Amino acid sequence: MPETRSPREVFHQLLDGITAGRFSELAELYAEDAVVETVFEPIGPRRFEGRAVLGERFAQVAAHSPIELTAANVVIRETADPEVIVAEWDYRVHHRVTGRTFETANIQVLRVRGGLIVTSRDYHDHLALVVGGGNLPQLVAALESR
Repeated sequence: MPETRSPREVFHQLLDGITAGRFSELAELYAEDAVVETVFEPIGPRRFEGRAVLGERFAQVAAHSPIELTAANVVIRETADPEVIVAEWDYRVHHRVTGRTFETANIQVLRVRGGLIVTSRDYHDHLALVVGGGNLPQLVAALESR
C-alpha cells in the first residue's frame, strides 16, 4: 500500500506546483469528488466540484495567467481534526503584462483524506490581483452590471 501523504505534505505539493507553474499536475492532488470554494472571488464562480472540473480550471489558469508567483511567509496550522490544516502565506506576484510586483495574502482551509484534498476553502486577495493587473475599471463595470 502506498504511503499516504499528510495534509501538510499535500499543501506543500500544491503550493510548489502553483509557484513552479506545473498546473497540469495539480488536479491529481484532489479527490474525484473534491469541492473547492474560492470565498472572496469577486465575479467568477466560487465553487468547483470534482477533479475533472478542477483540471479544466487549472488548464485555463495555465493558458491565460499573466503572473508569476513566489510563496513567502508560509505558516501551516494543525487543527484538532487530523484531516484539516489551515495554511497562511503571501504570494510575491510579478505581473508580466503590467510589470508590477506586489504581494497578496492567502489562507486555505484544507481537508485531506487518503492523501488527497477533499475540500478546500480558499481566501485569496483577488482585489490585489485585479489592481496589480490594471483591471480595476473592468471589475467595477462587471460588479455594477450585476
